[in-house]
Amino acid sequence: MSAPRPRPLPAALLPLLLLALAARPARASDVVELSDADFESGLAERPGLVLVEFFAPWCGHCKRLAPEYESAATRLKGVVPLVKVDCTANSNTCNKYGVSGYPTLKIFRDGEEAGTYDGPRTADGIVSHLKKQAGPASVALSSMADFEKFIGDKDASVVGFFGDASGDAYSEFMKAANNLRDNYRFAHTSEEELVQKYEEDGEGIVLFRPPRLTNKFEDSSVKYPEDKITSGKIKKFIQENVFGICPHMTEDNKDLIQGKDLLVAYYDVDYEKNAKGSNYWRNRVMMVAKKFLDAGHQLSFAVASRKTFGHELSEFGLDSSTGEAPVVAIRTAKGEKYVMQEEFSRDGKALERFLQDYFDGNLKKYLKSEPIPESNDGPVKVVVAENFDEIVNAEDKDVLIEFYAPWCGHCKNLEPKYKELGEKLSKDPNIVIAKMDATANDVPSPYEVRGFPTIYFAPAGSKQSPKKYEGGREVSDFISYLKREATNTPVLQEEDKTKKSKKKAKEDL
Repeated sequence: MSAPRPRPLPAALLPLLLLALAARPARASDVVELSDADFESGLAERPGLVLVEFFAPWCGHCKRLAPEYESAATRLKGVVPLVKVDCTANSNTCNKYGVSGYPTLKIFRDGEEAGTYDGPRTADGIVSHLKKQAGPASVALSSMADFEKFIGDKDASVVGFFGDASGDAYSEFMKAANNLRDNYRFAHTSEEELVQKYEEDGEGIVLFRPPRLTNKFEDSSVKYPEDKITSGKIKKFIQENVFGICPHMTEDNKDLIQGKDLLVAYYDVDYEKNAKGSNYWRNRVMMVAKKFLDAGHQLSFAVASRKTFGHELSEFGLDSSTGEAPVVAIRTAKGEKYVMQEEFSRDGKALERFLQDYFDGNLKKYLKSEPIPESNDGPVKVVVAENFDEIVNAEDKDVLIEFYAPWCGHCKNLEPKYKELGEKLSKDPNIVIAKMDATANDVPSPYEVRGFPTIYFAPAGSKQSPKKYEGGREVSDFISYLKREATNTPVLQEEDKTKKSKKKAKEDL
Protein backbone atom coordinates (compact mmCIF):
# COMPACT_ATOMS: atom_id res chain seq x y z
CA MET A 1 0.00 0.00 0.00
CA SER A 2 1.50 3.32 -1.06
CA ALA A 3 1.97 6.11 1.44
CA PRO A 4 -0.61 8.91 1.30
CA ARG A 5 0.47 11.99 -0.58
CA PRO A 6 0.95 15.14 1.55
CA ARG A 7 -1.89 17.60 1.27
CA PRO A 8 -0.94 20.83 -0.54
CA LEU A 9 -0.78 24.02 1.49
CA PRO A 10 -3.95 26.08 1.10
CA ALA A 11 -3.31 29.03 -1.21
CA ALA A 12 -4.62 31.45 1.39
CA LEU A 13 -1.89 30.42 3.84
CA LEU A 14 1.01 30.80 1.40
CA PRO A 15 1.39 34.62 1.75
CA LEU A 16 1.34 34.25 5.55
CA LEU A 17 4.09 31.60 5.41
CA LEU A 18 6.27 33.76 3.15
CA LEU A 19 5.72 36.75 5.45
CA ALA A 20 6.74 34.67 8.48
CA LEU A 21 9.89 33.45 6.74
CA ALA A 22 10.82 36.99 5.70
CA ALA A 23 10.25 38.23 9.24
CA ARG A 24 12.66 35.71 10.75
CA PRO A 25 15.75 37.56 12.00
CA ALA A 26 18.94 36.88 10.05
CA ARG A 27 21.67 35.07 11.97
CA ALA A 28 23.66 37.67 13.86
CA SER A 29 27.27 38.05 12.79
CA ASP A 30 30.02 37.32 15.31
CA VAL A 31 32.26 39.84 13.52
CA VAL A 32 32.01 43.27 15.17
CA GLU A 33 31.64 46.10 12.63
CA LEU A 34 33.07 49.45 13.74
CA SER A 35 33.16 52.87 12.09
CA ASP A 36 34.99 56.19 12.35
CA ALA A 37 32.55 57.19 15.10
CA ASP A 38 33.11 54.22 17.41
CA PHE A 39 36.40 52.56 16.42
CA GLU A 40 38.45 53.85 19.36
CA SER A 41 35.71 53.28 21.92
CA GLY A 42 34.93 49.87 20.40
CA LEU A 43 38.50 48.72 20.91
CA ALA A 44 38.59 50.20 24.41
CA GLU A 45 35.58 48.04 25.28
CA ARG A 46 37.56 44.97 24.16
CA PRO A 47 40.83 44.90 26.14
CA GLY A 48 43.49 42.38 25.23
CA LEU A 49 43.98 40.92 21.75
CA VAL A 50 41.74 42.05 18.84
CA LEU A 51 42.04 41.31 15.10
CA VAL A 52 40.78 44.03 12.74
CA GLU A 53 40.07 43.62 9.02
CA PHE A 54 40.08 46.80 6.93
CA PHE A 55 38.11 46.01 3.75
CA ALA A 56 36.25 47.37 0.73
CA PRO A 57 32.91 45.82 -0.35
CA TRP A 58 33.98 45.57 -4.02
CA CYS A 59 37.32 43.84 -3.27
CA GLY A 60 37.50 40.28 -4.60
CA HIS A 61 40.04 39.15 -1.98
CA CYS A 62 37.79 40.57 0.77
CA LYS A 63 34.80 38.62 -0.55
CA ARG A 64 36.82 35.41 -0.50
CA LEU A 65 38.02 36.10 3.04
CA ALA A 66 34.54 37.00 4.41
CA PRO A 67 33.18 33.46 5.14
CA GLU A 68 36.52 32.36 6.61
CA TYR A 69 36.67 35.47 8.81
CA GLU A 70 33.07 34.94 9.95
CA SER A 71 33.72 31.29 10.79
CA ALA A 72 36.87 32.21 12.72
CA ALA A 73 34.95 34.89 14.66
CA THR A 74 32.36 32.33 15.73
CA ARG A 75 34.99 29.83 16.85
CA LEU A 76 36.96 32.51 18.73
CA LYS A 77 33.93 34.08 20.39
CA GLY A 78 34.79 34.88 23.99
CA VAL A 79 38.51 34.35 23.30
CA VAL A 80 39.61 36.91 20.69
CA PRO A 81 37.17 39.45 19.14
CA LEU A 82 37.27 39.86 15.34
CA VAL A 83 36.43 43.34 14.02
CA LYS A 84 35.94 44.77 10.53
CA VAL A 85 35.95 48.31 9.15
CA ASP A 86 34.56 49.31 5.73
CA CYS A 87 37.20 51.69 4.39
CA THR A 88 34.92 53.08 1.67
CA ALA A 89 32.70 54.57 4.40
CA ASN A 90 35.29 55.14 7.15
CA SER A 91 38.31 56.69 5.49
CA ASN A 92 39.52 58.53 8.62
CA THR A 93 40.19 55.33 10.55
CA CYS A 94 41.71 53.55 7.56
CA ASN A 95 43.97 56.49 6.74
CA LYS A 96 45.07 56.75 10.36
CA TYR A 97 46.33 53.18 10.30
CA GLY A 98 47.97 53.42 6.88
CA VAL A 99 45.64 51.12 4.99
CA SER A 100 46.60 51.15 1.30
CA GLY A 101 45.25 47.81 0.04
CA TYR A 102 42.43 45.40 0.81
CA PRO A 103 42.00 43.41 2.87
CA THR A 104 44.51 44.68 5.44
CA LEU A 105 44.47 42.84 8.78
CA LYS A 106 46.04 44.31 11.90
CA ILE A 107 46.44 43.07 15.46
CA PHE A 108 45.57 45.41 18.33
CA ARG A 109 46.40 44.91 22.01
CA ASP A 110 44.56 46.95 24.61
CA GLY A 111 43.42 49.42 21.95
CA GLU A 112 46.89 50.00 20.48
CA GLU A 113 48.11 48.75 17.10
CA ALA A 114 50.53 45.83 17.69
CA GLY A 115 51.44 45.07 14.08
CA THR A 116 50.18 43.65 10.81
CA TYR A 117 48.58 40.21 10.81
CA ASP A 118 50.65 38.11 8.40
CA GLY A 119 49.11 34.75 9.24
CA PRO A 120 46.90 32.43 7.17
CA ARG A 121 43.65 33.66 5.63
CA THR A 122 41.62 30.53 6.37
CA ALA A 123 39.32 30.01 9.36
CA ASP A 124 41.56 27.21 10.70
CA GLY A 125 44.67 29.31 10.21
CA ILE A 126 43.21 32.45 11.82
CA VAL A 127 41.95 30.46 14.83
CA SER A 128 45.27 28.65 15.27
CA HIS A 129 47.30 31.85 14.85
CA LEU A 130 45.26 33.91 17.30
CA LYS A 131 45.08 31.16 19.92
CA LYS A 132 48.86 31.07 19.87
CA GLN A 133 48.89 34.83 20.35
CA ALA A 134 46.32 34.74 23.12
CA GLY A 135 47.73 31.75 25.02
CA PRO A 136 51.18 31.12 26.50
CA ALA A 137 54.14 31.18 24.11
CA SER A 138 55.18 27.74 25.39
CA VAL A 139 52.81 25.14 26.86
CA ALA A 140 53.82 23.52 30.15
CA LEU A 141 53.69 19.70 29.95
CA SER A 142 53.21 17.97 33.29
CA SER A 143 52.79 14.34 32.20
CA MET A 144 53.61 11.80 29.51
CA ALA A 145 49.97 11.99 28.36
CA ASP A 146 50.26 15.78 27.91
CA PHE A 147 53.48 15.29 25.97
CA GLU A 148 52.11 12.62 23.61
CA LYS A 149 49.02 14.69 22.92
CA PHE A 150 51.11 17.78 22.14
CA ILE A 151 53.51 16.10 19.69
CA GLY A 152 50.60 14.26 18.02
CA ASP A 153 49.45 17.49 16.36
CA LYS A 154 49.33 18.01 12.59
CA ASP A 155 52.13 20.60 12.90
CA ALA A 156 55.67 20.13 14.15
CA SER A 157 56.40 20.52 17.87
CA VAL A 158 59.42 22.08 19.58
CA VAL A 159 59.83 20.79 23.14
CA GLY A 160 62.33 22.02 25.72
CA PHE A 161 63.38 19.59 28.47
CA PHE A 162 64.73 21.32 31.58
CA GLY A 163 65.58 19.72 34.89
CA ASP A 164 66.13 23.28 36.11
CA ALA A 165 63.38 25.63 34.93
CA SER A 166 65.19 28.71 36.18
CA GLY A 167 68.53 28.53 34.35
CA ASP A 168 69.85 30.45 31.35
CA ALA A 169 68.92 27.68 28.89
CA TYR A 170 65.28 27.81 30.00
CA SER A 171 65.26 31.62 29.72
CA GLU A 172 66.67 31.50 26.18
CA PHE A 173 64.11 28.86 25.19
CA MET A 174 61.23 31.00 26.45
CA LYS A 175 62.67 34.01 24.65
CA ALA A 176 62.72 32.04 21.38
CA ALA A 177 59.16 30.81 22.00
CA ASN A 178 57.92 34.38 22.48
CA ASN A 179 59.67 35.58 19.31
CA LEU A 180 58.60 32.65 17.12
CA ARG A 181 55.16 31.84 18.51
CA ASP A 182 53.41 33.08 15.36
CA ASN A 183 54.89 30.30 13.24
CA TYR A 184 55.85 27.36 15.46
CA ARG A 185 54.48 25.37 18.41
CA PHE A 186 56.45 25.32 21.66
CA ALA A 187 56.18 23.34 24.89
CA HIS A 188 58.44 22.76 27.87
CA THR A 189 58.64 20.32 30.72
CA SER A 190 60.54 19.56 33.92
CA GLU A 191 58.76 16.24 34.42
CA GLU A 192 61.49 13.82 35.51
CA GLU A 193 60.22 10.90 33.39
CA LEU A 194 60.25 13.00 30.21
CA VAL A 195 63.58 14.71 30.89
CA GLN A 196 65.33 11.40 31.56
CA LYS A 197 63.84 9.80 28.45
CA TYR A 198 64.73 12.54 25.98
CA GLU A 199 67.63 14.46 27.53
CA GLU A 200 70.20 12.48 29.50
CA ASP A 201 72.16 15.65 30.32
CA GLY A 202 69.18 17.20 32.09
CA GLU A 203 68.35 19.88 29.52
CA GLY A 204 67.94 20.19 25.78
CA ILE A 205 65.52 20.73 22.90
CA VAL A 206 63.92 18.26 20.52
CA LEU A 207 61.95 19.04 17.36
CA PHE A 208 59.23 16.45 16.67
CA ARG A 209 57.85 16.28 13.13
CA PRO A 210 54.13 15.47 12.71
CA PRO A 211 53.45 11.71 13.16
CA ARG A 212 51.34 11.60 9.99
CA LEU A 213 54.42 12.57 7.95
CA THR A 214 56.66 9.81 9.35
CA ASN A 215 58.73 8.19 6.57
CA LYS A 216 61.81 6.02 5.99
CA PHE A 217 63.89 8.79 4.41
CA GLU A 218 64.43 10.96 7.51
CA ASP A 219 64.19 10.90 11.30
CA SER A 220 60.87 11.77 12.92
CA SER A 221 62.61 13.90 15.54
CA VAL A 222 65.76 16.02 15.60
CA LYS A 223 67.83 17.00 18.63
CA TYR A 224 69.19 20.51 19.06
CA PRO A 225 72.89 19.97 18.30
CA GLU A 226 74.63 22.90 20.00
CA ASP A 227 76.23 22.82 23.45
CA LYS A 228 75.02 26.31 24.27
CA ILE A 229 71.32 27.15 24.03
CA THR A 230 70.57 30.65 22.73
CA SER A 231 67.38 32.05 21.17
CA GLY A 232 69.20 32.85 17.91
CA LYS A 233 70.56 29.32 17.56
CA ILE A 234 67.14 27.86 18.41
CA LYS A 235 65.58 29.87 15.57
CA LYS A 236 68.22 28.64 13.09
CA PHE A 237 67.77 25.05 14.28
CA ILE A 238 64.01 25.16 13.79
CA GLN A 239 64.14 26.81 10.37
CA GLU A 240 66.65 24.26 9.09
CA ASN A 241 64.81 21.18 10.38
CA VAL A 242 61.10 21.85 10.88
CA PHE A 243 59.93 20.82 7.41
CA GLY A 244 62.36 18.05 6.55
CA ILE A 245 62.85 16.85 2.98
CA CYS A 246 59.29 17.30 1.72
CA PRO A 247 56.63 18.99 3.90
CA HIS A 248 52.90 19.09 3.31
CA MET A 249 52.28 22.68 2.19
CA THR A 250 49.00 24.17 3.40
CA GLU A 251 47.40 27.61 3.41
CA ASP A 252 48.63 27.97 6.99
CA ASN A 253 52.34 27.26 6.41
CA LYS A 254 52.84 28.28 2.78
CA ASP A 255 54.51 31.59 3.64
CA LEU A 256 57.22 29.72 5.55
CA ILE A 257 57.82 27.29 2.66
CA GLN A 258 57.54 29.55 -0.38
CA GLY A 259 59.95 32.32 -1.33
CA LYS A 260 62.84 30.06 -2.29
CA ASP A 261 63.54 27.71 -5.22
CA LEU A 262 60.69 25.24 -4.65
CA LEU A 263 59.30 22.16 -6.39
CA VAL A 264 55.70 21.28 -5.53
CA ALA A 265 53.88 18.08 -6.42
CA TYR A 266 50.14 18.81 -6.53
CA TYR A 267 47.67 15.93 -6.11
CA ASP A 268 44.77 14.90 -3.89
CA VAL A 269 46.60 15.37 -0.59
CA ASP A 270 44.19 14.74 2.28
CA TYR A 271 45.69 13.51 5.54
CA GLU A 272 42.33 13.42 7.30
CA LYS A 273 40.49 11.18 4.82
CA ASN A 274 43.33 9.43 3.01
CA ALA A 275 46.65 9.55 4.86
CA LYS A 276 47.91 6.36 3.19
CA GLY A 277 47.24 7.65 -0.33
CA SER A 278 48.70 11.05 0.54
CA ASN A 279 51.94 9.47 1.72
CA TYR A 280 52.09 7.06 -1.23
CA TRP A 281 52.89 9.84 -3.71
CA ARG A 282 54.82 11.92 -1.18
CA ASN A 283 57.21 9.01 -0.61
CA ARG A 284 57.92 8.84 -4.34
CA VAL A 285 58.72 12.55 -4.41
CA MET A 286 60.98 12.13 -1.38
CA MET A 287 62.81 9.19 -2.91
CA VAL A 288 63.85 11.29 -5.91
CA ALA A 289 64.38 14.47 -3.87
CA LYS A 290 66.78 12.73 -1.48
CA LYS A 291 68.89 11.49 -4.41
CA PHE A 292 69.41 15.03 -5.72
CA LEU A 293 69.83 16.62 -2.29
CA ASP A 294 72.45 14.02 -1.34
CA ALA A 295 74.28 14.93 -4.57
CA GLY A 296 74.52 18.54 -3.37
CA HIS A 297 71.78 20.13 -5.49
CA GLN A 298 69.93 23.08 -3.93
CA LEU A 299 66.12 22.91 -4.16
CA SER A 300 63.23 22.72 -1.69
CA PHE A 301 60.37 20.24 -2.10
CA ALA A 302 56.75 20.06 -0.96
CA VAL A 303 53.45 18.33 -1.68
CA ALA A 304 50.15 20.21 -1.78
CA SER A 305 46.47 19.65 -2.42
CA ARG A 306 45.56 20.43 -6.01
CA LYS A 307 42.14 21.52 -4.77
CA THR A 308 43.48 23.94 -2.15
CA PHE A 309 46.11 25.36 -4.50
CA GLY A 310 44.06 25.37 -7.69
CA HIS A 311 44.93 29.05 -8.14
CA GLU A 312 48.63 28.14 -8.21
CA LEU A 313 48.02 25.43 -10.79
CA SER A 314 46.42 28.01 -13.06
CA GLU A 315 49.54 30.15 -12.64
CA PHE A 316 51.47 27.25 -14.20
CA GLY A 317 48.86 26.56 -16.88
CA LEU A 318 48.07 23.20 -15.27
CA ASP A 319 44.71 21.46 -14.99
CA SER A 320 43.27 21.50 -11.47
CA SER A 321 40.71 18.77 -12.24
CA THR A 322 40.94 15.60 -10.22
CA GLY A 323 43.41 12.90 -11.18
CA GLU A 324 45.47 10.34 -9.33
CA ALA A 325 49.06 11.15 -10.29
CA PRO A 326 50.66 14.43 -9.16
CA VAL A 327 51.41 17.33 -11.47
CA VAL A 328 54.72 19.02 -10.78
CA ALA A 329 56.06 22.56 -11.10
CA ILE A 330 59.04 24.60 -9.90
CA ARG A 331 58.96 28.28 -8.95
CA THR A 332 62.30 29.93 -8.20
CA ALA A 333 62.93 32.71 -5.71
CA LYS A 334 63.18 35.07 -8.71
CA GLY A 335 59.70 34.03 -9.89
CA GLU A 336 60.83 31.86 -12.82
CA LYS A 337 58.48 28.94 -13.47
CA TYR A 338 59.07 25.47 -14.90
CA VAL A 339 56.40 22.82 -15.52
CA MET A 340 56.89 19.06 -15.76
CA GLN A 341 55.22 18.03 -19.01
CA GLU A 342 55.78 14.29 -18.73
CA GLU A 343 53.22 12.31 -16.71
CA PHE A 344 54.36 11.46 -13.18
CA SER A 345 55.42 7.79 -13.09
CA ARG A 346 55.16 5.47 -10.09
CA ASP A 347 58.84 4.57 -10.31
CA GLY A 348 59.81 8.24 -10.06
CA LYS A 349 61.81 8.18 -13.31
CA ALA A 350 59.79 10.98 -14.94
CA LEU A 351 60.41 13.27 -11.96
CA GLU A 352 64.07 12.31 -12.02
CA ARG A 353 64.39 13.27 -15.68
CA PHE A 354 62.58 16.57 -15.05
CA LEU A 355 64.93 17.47 -12.19
CA GLN A 356 68.01 16.51 -14.16
CA ASP A 357 66.90 18.78 -17.02
CA TYR A 358 66.24 21.56 -14.51
CA PHE A 359 69.68 21.37 -12.92
CA ASP A 360 71.32 21.03 -16.36
CA GLY A 361 69.56 24.22 -17.51
CA ASN A 362 67.67 22.45 -20.30
CA LEU A 363 64.12 23.49 -19.34
CA LYS A 364 62.17 26.30 -20.99
CA LYS A 365 60.58 28.78 -18.57
CA TYR A 366 56.80 28.86 -18.42
CA LEU A 367 55.18 32.24 -18.99
CA LYS A 368 51.53 32.93 -18.21
CA SER A 369 50.26 35.38 -20.82
CA GLU A 370 47.17 36.58 -22.62
CA PRO A 371 47.46 36.57 -26.42
CA ILE A 372 49.30 39.55 -27.92
CA PRO A 373 46.60 41.95 -29.21
CA GLU A 374 46.19 41.89 -32.99
CA SER A 375 45.69 45.66 -32.92
CA ASN A 376 47.31 47.88 -30.30
CA ASP A 377 46.84 51.37 -31.68
CA GLY A 378 44.82 52.88 -28.83
CA PRO A 379 46.04 55.72 -26.62
CA VAL A 380 46.84 53.19 -23.86
CA LYS A 381 48.97 50.29 -25.05
CA VAL A 382 47.84 46.86 -23.92
CA VAL A 383 50.72 44.90 -22.43
CA VAL A 384 50.72 41.13 -21.89
CA ALA A 385 53.55 38.94 -20.63
CA GLU A 386 54.56 37.97 -24.18
CA ASN A 387 55.05 41.57 -25.35
CA PHE A 388 56.25 43.08 -22.06
CA ASP A 389 59.87 43.30 -23.19
CA GLU A 390 58.91 44.78 -26.55
CA ILE A 391 56.79 47.60 -25.08
CA VAL A 392 57.85 48.27 -21.49
CA ASN A 393 61.53 47.41 -21.80
CA ALA A 394 62.06 49.34 -25.03
CA GLU A 395 65.29 51.17 -24.11
CA ASP A 396 64.47 54.34 -26.03
CA LYS A 397 61.01 54.88 -24.47
CA ASP A 398 59.77 56.23 -21.14
CA VAL A 399 56.86 53.99 -20.11
CA LEU A 400 54.16 54.59 -17.51
CA ILE A 401 52.46 51.25 -16.87
CA GLU A 402 49.40 50.48 -14.78
CA PHE A 403 48.99 46.96 -13.36
CA TYR A 404 45.28 46.40 -12.78
CA ALA A 405 42.66 43.76 -11.97
CA PRO A 406 39.37 43.62 -13.92
CA TRP A 407 37.31 43.49 -10.70
CA CYS A 408 39.13 46.38 -8.96
CA GLY A 409 36.90 49.39 -8.24
CA HIS A 410 39.81 51.86 -8.03
CA CYS A 411 41.04 50.60 -11.42
CA LYS A 412 37.65 51.19 -12.99
CA ASN A 413 37.57 54.72 -11.60
CA LEU A 414 41.03 55.39 -12.99
CA GLU A 415 40.31 54.02 -16.47
CA PRO A 416 38.77 57.14 -18.12
CA LYS A 417 41.46 59.42 -16.64
CA TYR A 418 44.22 57.07 -17.73
CA LYS A 419 42.76 56.94 -21.24
CA GLU A 420 42.60 60.73 -21.34
CA LEU A 421 46.27 60.84 -20.31
CA GLY A 422 47.09 58.48 -23.17
CA GLU A 423 45.20 60.68 -25.61
CA LYS A 424 47.04 63.81 -24.46
CA LEU A 425 50.39 62.06 -25.04
CA SER A 426 49.40 60.18 -28.21
CA LYS A 427 51.68 62.34 -30.39
CA ASP A 428 54.70 62.05 -28.09
CA PRO A 429 57.26 59.73 -29.75
CA ASN A 430 59.17 59.15 -26.50
CA ILE A 431 56.48 58.35 -23.90
CA VAL A 432 54.24 55.26 -23.80
CA ILE A 433 51.16 54.98 -21.58
CA ALA A 434 50.44 51.29 -20.98
CA LYS A 435 48.37 48.91 -18.88
CA MET A 436 48.50 45.22 -17.99
CA ASP A 437 45.98 42.85 -16.42
CA ALA A 438 48.14 41.47 -13.60
CA THR A 439 45.64 38.69 -12.86
CA ALA A 440 45.98 37.18 -16.35
CA ASN A 441 49.70 37.73 -16.99
CA ASP A 442 52.94 37.05 -15.18
CA VAL A 443 54.42 40.26 -13.79
CA PRO A 444 58.19 40.17 -14.33
CA SER A 445 60.86 41.11 -11.81
CA PRO A 446 61.71 43.71 -10.53
CA TYR A 447 58.07 44.87 -10.56
CA GLU A 448 56.09 44.08 -7.39
CA VAL A 449 52.31 44.16 -7.49
CA ARG A 450 50.53 43.63 -4.16
CA GLY A 451 47.44 45.76 -4.70
CA PHE A 452 45.49 47.38 -7.51
CA PRO A 453 46.08 49.58 -9.30
CA THR A 454 49.88 49.61 -9.02
CA ILE A 455 51.63 52.06 -11.35
CA TYR A 456 55.30 52.14 -12.32
CA PHE A 457 57.44 54.47 -14.42
CA ALA A 458 60.14 52.70 -16.47
CA PRO A 459 62.64 55.36 -17.67
CA ALA A 460 64.45 55.03 -20.98
CA GLY A 461 67.87 53.49 -20.53
CA SER A 462 67.12 52.30 -16.98
CA LYS A 463 64.65 49.47 -17.34
CA GLN A 464 65.96 47.40 -14.42
CA SER A 465 65.22 50.24 -11.99
CA PRO A 466 61.56 51.18 -12.48
CA LYS A 467 60.07 53.74 -10.09
CA LYS A 468 56.80 53.09 -8.29
CA TYR A 469 54.35 55.95 -8.93
CA GLU A 470 52.95 57.22 -5.62
CA GLY A 471 51.31 60.47 -6.81
CA GLY A 472 47.73 61.58 -7.35
CA ARG A 473 45.48 59.97 -9.94
CA GLU A 474 44.12 62.98 -11.79
CA VAL A 475 45.35 63.60 -15.35
CA SER A 476 47.11 66.76 -14.18
CA ASP A 477 48.97 64.75 -11.50
CA PHE A 478 50.33 62.31 -14.08
CA ILE A 479 51.37 65.11 -16.42
CA SER A 480 53.17 66.99 -13.63
CA TYR A 481 54.99 63.78 -12.72
CA LEU A 482 56.05 63.11 -16.32
CA LYS A 483 57.27 66.67 -16.73
CA ARG A 484 59.60 66.02 -13.76
CA GLU A 485 60.67 62.46 -14.55
CA ALA A 486 60.53 62.00 -18.35
CA THR A 487 63.80 61.82 -20.28
CA ASN A 488 62.44 64.33 -22.79
CA THR A 489 59.90 67.11 -22.27
CA PRO A 490 56.43 65.58 -22.82
CA VAL A 491 54.69 66.50 -26.08
CA LEU A 492 51.08 67.20 -25.15
CA GLN A 493 48.22 66.97 -27.62
CA GLU A 494 46.12 70.14 -27.47
CA GLU A 495 42.39 69.69 -27.14
CA ASP A 496 40.63 69.88 -30.51
CA LYS A 497 39.31 73.42 -31.20
CA THR A 498 35.91 72.09 -32.28
CA LYS A 499 35.57 70.21 -28.99
CA LYS A 500 36.59 73.33 -27.10
CA SER A 501 33.97 75.50 -28.83
CA LYS A 502 31.25 72.89 -28.25
CA LYS A 503 32.25 72.63 -24.60
CA LYS A 504 32.17 76.43 -24.23
CA ALA A 505 28.77 76.66 -25.94
CA LYS A 506 27.42 74.02 -23.58
CA GLU A 507 28.78 75.89 -20.56
CA ASP A 508 27.23 79.15 -21.86
CA LEU A 509 23.81 77.44 -21.97
